[in-house]
Order: sequence, then C-alpha cells, then structure tokens
Amino acid sequence: HPYGCSQMGDDQENTRKVLADMIHHPNAGGVLVLGLGCENSNIPVLMDYIGDYDKDRVKFLQCQDVEDEMETAMGMLEELAAYAGAFSREKIDASELIIGMKCGGSDGLSGITANPTIGRFSDMMGQRGGSTVLTEGPEMFGAEGFLMDRCIDRDVFVKAEQMINGFKEYFISHNEVVYDNPSPGNKQGGITTLEEKSLGCIHKGGHSPINAVYDYAKQVESKQGLVIMDTPGNDPASVAAMVAGGAQVIVFSSGRGSPVGHPIAPVVKVTGNKITFANMEDNIDFCAAPLIYGEKTVEQLGTDLLNMVVETACGKQTKAEALGFVETAIARICNYV
Repeated sequence: HPYGCSQMGDDQENTRKVLADMIHHPNAGGVLVLGLGCENSNIPVLMDYIGDYDKDRVKFLQCQDVEDEMETAMGMLEELAAYAGAFSREKIDASELIIGMKCGGSDGLSGITANPTIGRFSDMMGQRGGSTVLTEGPEMFGAEGFLMDRCIDRDVFVKAEQMINGFKEYFISHNEVVYDNPSPGNKQGGITTLEEKSLGCIHKGGHSPINAVYDYAKQVESKQGLVIMDTPGNDPASVAAMVAGGAQVIVFSSGRGSPVGHPIAPVVKVTGNKITFANMEDNIDFCAAPLIYGEKTVEQLGTDLLNMVVETACGKQTKAEALGFVETAIARICNYV
C-alpha cells in the first residue's frame, strides 16, 4: 500500500486501523508486517492498533534495522509457512461466512443478469445464516429508496440515510456533480442513466431485509444476513474495506471485465455478458449469461454461484489468485474546506 507518510488526522487513523484489521484477518495463516522504519505509521506505532497477537503467526520486520532485508524476510516467511502448514482443515457451517459483494465496469446486462444472480446468492446465504455485505454508496444514488425501505428498524434506516447523504455532501463540498454517473465505460456497455446503473447495483442485495449499516472497514458480525458498508465506488478501496471488515470471500460482478483481486480474500468474478466471458475467461470465474437466454433460471444460477463461493472458501483457487493479482488500496479520508 502507498500510505503511512503524508497523512494526518482521521486519514492516518483510518490507514492504521485498516492495516491492523487485515493483520488479524482469519484468512491469513501467517503474516509478515514489513515496514521501512521511518514512516509516520511505522511498526512501533502500528503495534498499538494491532493489540494482542500470536507471535508465531505474526512477525515484524523494519528494513532499516537489518543489513539484508531480503534474506531476513525469507527466513521469517519460512517460519510462518511452517506454522501455517501445521494446521488442517475442519468442516464448519456456511453460516460462519461473511461474503463481500461489489460490482465494477458494469454494462447494460449487469443489472439483469450478473447482479440479480448475486442477489439470489445473497438471499441464499442469509437463509443459511451467513452474512453478505453490500457496498458502494455513490452507486446507489437514485435507487437508495428501495434499499432504505428494507431496513429492519429506524436506527438502520437513519444510518443508511446518513451514508447516502454523506456522500452527496462530500461531492458538493468539492464542487463535484452528485449525479455525474454513469462512467464512459458504463455508457459504452449500454447503460444510459444513473437510475439504470443504481438499480443494477442494488440487485446484488437480493430481496432480504437490511440488518445493519457499517462504517468503512468496520468489523462485520457473522450470522447477520444482509448488511451495507459505507465505501466509495472505487473497486480496490471498496474490496479492501470489506476484507478489513472480515469478509473471507468477495463476489465481484463486471459486465465490461476486470482483473481485480486481493492479497487476503479471494475474489470470485462474475459477468452476465457472454462476450466478455469469452474474451476474459482467464480473469472471470462465473458466467451468468445463461439467464438472459433462458438456459437457466436465477434460482439455478444463484445455487451455482453459492456452490462456487463455498468451494472457494474451502480452498479452490480463483482466476485472480492463479494470475497473482493481489492489488489493494485504502480509501483516503480528506476533510479539506
């Protein structure tokens, strides 16, 4: 990640907390925390945010403290690999899963194929007692009312309202047009209006009630059904927030195609465009195009996607993992006036 210096206030606090949450993520069997040594968010500072940890599972290295950081790091990684390799798999219930949901590079088919398939998958996860996380506040503009009507109580409703209005106020404060959407790629893919894009986005949440709204990267409770997390539309920053919040797997739809991955949580990529799938089959794991051709129902595709996500949680490698795509980004918090 490119941060640690040239940050202050809430922005720097956010980076430190997200890094600490990623260090504690259950997907990581062993963690090497690597620092330069002179940054503001150096390892001694970060230790206060990490709190208690298993010294066999988490190790620290400041490059400026050793003569050969590559040799030292490789020795530490060998110790961590041996530690992680001592564990064996156990069967647990799917209700323990927290699954993040995201879309990027949507096209005219996303809202009627891939995203409804993810929505059916989300409902199925909720029926099994798991948690699914819907993100991207700015991508909900124009369709937020449909989501807010599903909030389980007034407190959740108010939090959702504050999230949406907070993004709008942020845009206005920077003299940006609130409804400057869809993107050029969305338009090339056939999306014509903001409402069309937003309605497609919220389809990922299925039809379940919304049980909670979480701030960016906050820890999501397990066995909670559908929840919303306050994230921007930016793909890597949104994925990073869900991972820091505890998501073990990310389901990511893209009509135009995307290579996005993450170093901690596998990203299962879905498209509803058979041409995109044919062109990017090395990047995309699941094709929901059969829905539009009447070859499969949304129920069947939702079940297929659920099975794929469970297989991924059990260790099956995603396309992004196979290609080594592990980029990450942490959203910046800027309070310029």
